[in-house]
Amino acid sequence: MKKEILKAIQAYETVILHRHVRPDPDAYGSQMGLAAIIRASFPEKKVYSVGEAEPSLAFLGQLDSLSDDVYQGALVIVCDTANTERIDDERYSLGDRLIKIDHHPNDDAYGDLIWVNTKASSCSEMITAFYEEFSDELVLNETAARLLYGGIVGDTGRFLYPSTTEETFRMAAKLVEFSFDRSELYQKLYEVPLNTMRLSGYIFEHFELEENGAATIYISKEILNKFGCTAKQASNLVSSVENAKGLKAWLMFIEEEDDIRVRLRSKGPVINELAKKYRGGGHPLASGATVYTQQEVQEMRDELIQLCENDKKDL
Repeated sequence: MKKEILKAIQAYETVILHRHVRPDPDAYGSQMGLAAIIRASFPEKKVYSVGEAEPSLAFLGQLDSLSDDVYQGALVIVCDTANTERIDDERYSLGDRLIKIDHHPNDDAYGDLIWVNTKASSCSEMITAFYEEFSDELVLNETAARLLYGGIVGDTGRFLYPSTTEETFRMAAKLVEFSFDRSELYQKLYEVPLNTMRLSGYIFEHFELEENGAATIYISKEILNKFGCTAKQASNLVSSVENAKGLKAWLMFIEEEDDIRVRLRSKGPVINELAKKYRGGGHPLASGATVYTQQEVQEMRDELIQLCENDKKDL
């Protein structure tokens, strides 16, 4: 499949890269990292990265603004996006050919070419491996290396999550051969505005931990307004409680205008099936979902408690 993807990239004059809505470092890193590789390898091609900009990730790179006609006859590549509902910019379907590159479970097998590797820590790790396999034909430069490294760091939680493998470290080692400033990159990835830090204090004080290791955190619109935080900023704090003793799995509910976003995290119990029941999905230990009523909030809480009750591993 990777060879077919390379042939498609080589064949098209215009390549447009998409990723998921509400982007994280891996979404930006894989999308713009692959774009940087293609530009460096084929200077004559027109290569674009599109989607709604995320201000907190602007330090990684700038996105392109395109008119619809640019998609005519173009190759479209979607990175780090499990299903079509989460693709940022619906024009992904306007191109001549569509490629999916992702590390989430392939529940929505969209695209003419599909490369999914659920064993990879991140889509950025996959893009690095793609370069390595075809290093005689592709060019990896400092710009791409910085983006891909940032994506790997983001999705592995600085190499702490169970998804981090020997292959992850090997790919990261290849990227740090380039001289980008890793200290600066870490600082920008993890710096927290004062209002967000204060919201984290609220979370520490109010999250509810059951005896069986299940926990829930509910952040209302009123609380977001009180601390002057966005839903995105609140979402970034989902892992802030992960070091709590006895914690097995947790839900963070965040009120938005028309729905309630749910962030699911786990240290053991598989939670992506729970996410799928509530219009979401993701990895076994890290997923997202959406609910619309307080009844659904309570139902998710109850189901998480049962999941943790069924999990006999002590933490």
